Amino acid sequence: MKKFIVTGALHGFLAVALGAFGAHALKDVVDEYGLSIWETAVQYQMFHATGLLVIGLLMSSKLLGEVKQLKLAGIFLNLGIVFFAGSLYVLAVSGIKVLGAITPIGGVLFLAGWVLIIVSALKHAK
Repeated sequence: MKKFIVTGALHGFLAVALGAFGAHALKDVVDEYGLSIWETAVQYQMFHATGLLVIGLLMSSKLLGEVKQLKLAGIFLNLGIVFFAGSLYVLAVSGIKVLGAITPIGGVLFLAGWVLIIVSALKHAK
């Protein structure tokens, strides 16, 4: 579906921009630990941006079509990026450790999204 291709591309764009921002603007602002947290957020955002692109392509193809498991997977990956990468970005620059408690919610959403892609492929692949 078009919206997952668009959100995947948007998250990919943001991952590149935020990665460059972290490498250049943050190197003198946060410590090495903060930079490593930032880099983890960028990596996971990009991985799951690619997953969203794949979901969009699968939904627009005749291979799987627009099935509810794929739609839900796309929603979960989008929310996972917000919770996982978003909490890490804020943690990296603020140092507020309690934000680390939000990050696993995003991780669970990522896992659920990938499982739904598997279920969709097993149920609907032609």
